[in-house]
Amino acid sequence: MRILVCVKQVPSGTQVRLDPETRTMIRDARQSVLNPFDAYAVEEAVRIKERLGGQVTVLSMGIPSTERLLRDTMARGADEGILLSDRAFAGADTLATSYTLAEGIRRLGDFSLILCGRMAVDGDTAQIGPELAEQLGIPHVTEVCRIVSLDEREAVVAREAEGVRRTLAVPLPALFTVSREINQPRLPSLAGIRRAAQGSVQVWGASELQTDPERTGLAGSPTKVVETYVPEREQECRWITGTAAEQAAEVLRVWKERKP
Repeated sequence: MRILVCVKQVPSGTQVRLDPETRTMIRDARQSVLNPFDAYAVEEAVRIKERLGGQVTVLSMGIPSTERLLRDTMARGADEGILLSDRAFAGADTLATSYTLAEGIRRLGDFSLILCGRMAVDGDTAQIGPELAEQLGIPHVTEVCRIVSLDEREAVVAREAEGVRRTLAVPLPALFTVSREINQPRLPSLAGIRRAAQGSVQVWGASELQTDPERTGLAGSPTKVVETYVPEREQECRWITGTAAEQAAEVLRVWKERKP
């Protein structure tokens, strides 16, 4: 059984820098980490491998230094990493990203299951998983909180969204996006880190994937950010004195004054 996991590098902390010309995020490997939601997908893939055998391959599209992130997933139990990296892929929205990932998966060949995190914390769109499944023409389930059973032909999964829990039988190959409830990710072990340092990370660009230049990067991204700005915040502190009744009256007056 071959399990693929798609992961993303995201900025650490809360600061996100934007390119003023392209309106896209500036990726800085020095301040980037594995997308937290993707850690659950990696962990679930490794657990499936430990139960049923097989191979776990992790894919990511990003700048060359994203290799560090892939080696982190290998230290957690993945077998190999594939990095899709090319200037032609820069500035991609979710549609162009899912197309590029799909081309990478087609180059890899047969697989049984694709796992993705629920969403990326820097974009919050939750679109990559479903779009990737549509690009590949396979069934998909989002918000999977438990894989009940799994064999070579079918998976039975539980998903929970908006307080409703459902159990679904899905033919394989398929794609699942997983929620935080599915497991508790392990930390890289010392032996895992040593193994990852010697592991295989292949880098594929546009020439290897033979991607359509009109479907990758900015050219293949119908989503356009027309304006970005930092919201202006004003703070003012005002001391209110007097009796309790006078203070209450003053608070009410200020509230009415500020009310839109």
